[in-house]
Amino acid sequence: MHSLQASHATANRLRALTAALVLAFAGGAQAQSVYVSSEKDNKVMVFDAAGKLQSKIDVCKRPRHMMFSADQTKIYVCCGDSNQLGVVDRASGKMVDTVPLADSPEIFDLSPDGKVAYVSIEDDSVLAAYDLATKKPLFQVKTGGEPEGVLVTRDGKWAYVTSEEANVVHVVDLSKKKIVKDIKVGNRPRRFAASPDGSEIWVSNELSANVSVIDVKTQTVKGTVPFEIKGMRANDITPVGVVMTRDGKTAWVSLGRANHVAEVDVATRKVRRTVLAGKRAWGLALSKDDKTLYVANGLSDDMTLVDTQEGKAIRTVASGRVPHTPLVGP
Repeated sequence: MHSLQASHATANRLRALTAALVLAFAGGAQAQSVYVSSEKDNKVMVFDAAGKLQSKIDVCKRPRHMMFSADQTKIYVCCGDSNQLGVVDRASGKMVDTVPLADSPEIFDLSPDGKVAYVSIEDDSVLAAYDLATKKPLFQVKTGGEPEGVLVTRDGKWAYVTSEEANVVHVVDLSKKKIVKDIKVGNRPRRFAASPDGSEIWVSNELSANVSVIDVKTQTVKGTVPFEIKGMRANDITPVGVVMTRDGKTAWVSLGRANHVAEVDVATRKVRRTVLAGKRAWGLALSKDDKTLYVANGLSDDMTLVDTQEGKAIRTVASGRVPHTPLVGP
């Protein structure tokens, strides 16, 4: 009888522990939100960490790239058809303001203090700076044709801008408001990711099926990461999105029309493995613990969640028409 009571007690303790773990996991999932811009729906979709749709936020026309404000209470969303930077209040789940931009804005980055937005303007071929408080344009820097990717250094002194037509990365001195160097990269450069220590900048080259690695100290290309998928033509491998883990050891690259994402060892610049996602894998974001990769698939209108430790897709969820950018926040 005593043995039976002990068994029941042990079972009860296990059930209690299991319940506690489930609640802890659920609390963690609820504490992390995933935002996805939907170009054709003019909305930002809000998911929990597990990919369950929570709500939809009406925003400006053709929402694309997104970033958090410095205090993470707001989301800035760049709208390519209404030529605006929408301001979403996270607490209310509503767009509460807009900042007017020039025609056909693409990608943007913020100054380290969060007060200035630097935006690539495709139609005018410029990098444009805007004061977010006054909503006034500050200056423009002429670039090569079809500027897209923008990355501002952590000290706020430099901006890197890709030109899809010129096949270069412009290095812009923000205090002098001019380009001080052009770095030749691959064909049709698109997006950036900086290493956590700021020593390297990775740029995706959509029509070269590779990534160029820029040495920030010398402002030169010091390496290239090529991508191959067995049975697939090179011109169907079109890398765009790039994101790095917080320890700087791993980079994930979306391979566009190849419908895969690639995991790259940063130190060796070798591809460890590729993972099948949806059609035209595009925008990327990592969970705060780097264990889940969120992949926006522009042609299958969904988002794939990838277990980065197992290297496998966990699930795919509908995320509006032409999802562009995933953004993960607490």
